[in-house]
Amino acid sequence: MAEIGEIDYSDFEVDKSATYPDLKDRVVVITGAGQGIGRGYAHYFAAQGAIPVIAEINGEAGDKVADEVRAKHGPALSIQLDVTDLDSVTSMVDKTLSKFGRVDCLINNAAVFSKITMAPFWELPVDEWKAAVDVNITGAFFCARAVVPAMQEANWGRIINVSSATFLMGLPNYLHYITTKSAMVGMSRSMARELGPWNVTVNTFWPGVMQTEIERPSVPNERFKEYTARQALPRQGTIHDLAKPVLFLCSEEAGYITGQSLQADGGLTFV
Repeated sequence: MAEIGEIDYSDFEVDKSATYPDLKDRVVVITGAGQGIGRGYAHYFAAQGAIPVIAEINGEAGDKVADEVRAKHGPALSIQLDVTDLDSVTSMVDKTLSKFGRVDCLINNAAVFSKITMAPFWELPVDEWKAAVDVNITGAFFCARAVVPAMQEANWGRIINVSSATFLMGLPNYLHYITTKSAMVGMSRSMARELGPWNVTVNTFWPGVMQTEIERPSVPNERFKEYTARQALPRQGTIHDLAKPVLFLCSEEAGYITGQSLQADGGLTFV
């Protein structure tokens, strides 16, 4: 097992033990997929025969991931996206529909976290609070809003709103992140009620605390060790542990599951 701080996903291989044949040819929009966990999701969906759309604010990073996916698995599309800009979101969906004619799944993964200020809430920069709300909440709303017409027309769809196990912990000094991630639960439940008649499921996915290639100045390695030690499964989670449950939620196997929250955090938190 890799030690905390030594995780390297520069050239990771997909674990193909989880197979969902019905995901083949599904078009899956993954926001924030130019790095980290989102990048891993793109590889995992492509390995199932799905077509990932890497919707990423850093166009160069998105293109790089799309190239990786094509080299290893199959088709992929990179589209530069600012989730806080409704026109940008609408354009991304239009380009996806123009190329593939469908949008089957949306993974609302983009979020402000890695470089945010860690401080008591009364000391948090107001601009950072607003940025967290704009990206983590409004961005998810904009993206879901934009893909829904195609899903309604197809009478099929999957929306996954990514939350975080950290909000169940009431983690101090991250109020902007914790608040916005807790909003994903309510958003998913209401969306699930509204979209059920069109066979569109909406669920919340709560990944645990894990490291990727993204630097996180506000989270020292000692903090990762502390959280890992508190888990029921005392090992650090990997992208493999997170991607497989997301594949499941987007598959036909999860067709009767909606408005729910799925935790993949090694037993760090319980509901």
